[in-house]
Amino acid sequence: MIIYAVYVLWSKEESKFYIGFTSDIERRIKEHRSGKVHTTKRYKSLDLIYYEKFVSEVDARRREKYLKTTQGKKGLRLILRDTIK
Repeated sequence: MIIYAVYVLWSKEESKFYIGFTSDIERRIKEHRSGKVHTTKRYKSLDLIYYEKFVSEVDARRREKYLKTTQGKKGLRLILRDTIK
């Protein structure tokens, strides 16, 4: 069974989230940290601060899409407020 993950990376320098989707979270985090991902290669450090696992790819993609909205990011900031201080 394939497990899908929606994950949140945090850049302290930029004070920004990066939200992504993958079926192999360990590989994907390594790609981010080694500068292989175009959208995050300019960030000096990225920390995995949150992730959710899904059995359904459709559910995972829906969740990723929501978290990328203004409302979703607002919710993440509220949930993770102590983590991102």
